Formats: sequence, structure tokens, C-alpha cells
Amino acid sequence: MEEPAESFRAEPVDLRRWRMSDLDALERAIRESLDHLVPWMPWAADPGRRQTAAFLTRVDEEWETGRTYAYAITLDAEVIGGCSLMRRIGPGGLEIGYWLHSARTGRGLVTTAVAGLVDQGFRLAGTDRVEIHHDVANHASGAVARRLGFTEVERVPAPEGPLTPGESGTDVIWRMTADRWRTRTAGAAASRRAS
Repeated sequence: MEEPAESFRAEPVDLRRWRMSDLDALERAIRESLDHLVPWMPWAADPGRRQTAAFLTRVDEEWETGRTYAYAITLDAEVIGGCSLMRRIGPGGLEIGYWLHSARTGRGLVTTAVAGLVDQGFRLAGTDRVEIHHDVANHASGAVARRLGFTEVERVPAPEGPLTPGESGTDVIWRMTADRWRTRTAGAAASRRAS
């Protein structure tokens, strides 16, 4: 597969490629979640319509070049967050980033969305690993990686130091290999069939 699906279901959420018509919904989700996002997301410190429109333009261009595959996470057609597959960790690797509207946390929705994204990432030719990087103080991001069976591989100083008020300046790197993901998803499918 040359690129991941532009839209797919990861029950109960749907993921779809961002489009410019999402501007109002994305801006609203960010604005309503600023207290939740600002401690961890550098881009949340300067929200605004122009920045949000620039983001949508940029991710459309990056999709076309294969650099980043960015998705809206939706529930019942409402934009509730975003996630991305990013080619920034070297050959064979994809990094995943994600965020969720503050009113939608604690329900496993981002974990489900990220699982769907990992599956899409491993369908791309040449992908042998997927990683999640987050600040050590961001326990919620680490919990997603842990629930999905990622392995913590290292803790390193953040290259630019802390960029947000919640960050400590130490990044945690979690990794999932293609073989491990296939084994994990095959086991989960067999368990569902047996029950």
C-alpha cells in the first residue's frame, strides 16, 4: 500500500483525513480543550483561526508528499481530536501523535483510534516499527502506549528542552514492531472468535 486509507473505522470512532471544511469544528475542539492541551501541545499555546487553517493546509500538503498522514478523530460525525502518522524517526519507522477533546477523555477512544492508526501504519510498505514519543510527565500519553502493548525503549533529554508548561524535558520513547503487532492483533482476533 502506497498510503494509508483516507478514512477508516476504529470502533466506536471514525478516522478520516483532515479537510479544510473541518476548520470550524477543529477550532472549536481546540478552544474547548485548551486547559487540557496547553500543558502538552506546543501548538495549543497560540490557537487561532489563522493557525488552524495553516495546519489544515500543511497536513494536506504533507499527505500528498507522504511525510505525514493526519486524521480527524470523529464520533458520531463530531470532531473530537486528531492523530497522525509521521515519517520523522528514520527509515522504516513512523511516529504517532494524538490528542483528544477534554470532554472525551477517559473512555478509551484515543486508544482505539491509535490502534487503528498503528494498523494502518503497518500496512505501508517498508514500515517495521511504530513509535510513540511523549514527555515523561504526560502520563495519559504513556497509558495509551502501555495499553496497546508498546515497549518502552528509552528515556532521553528532549532536544529543545521543555516546550510547554507541563513538560519536564525528558522524552519517553515507546516502540511496536510489525511482527509483534501482527502477533498481538492475531491473538486478539482469536480471543474475540472464541468468546
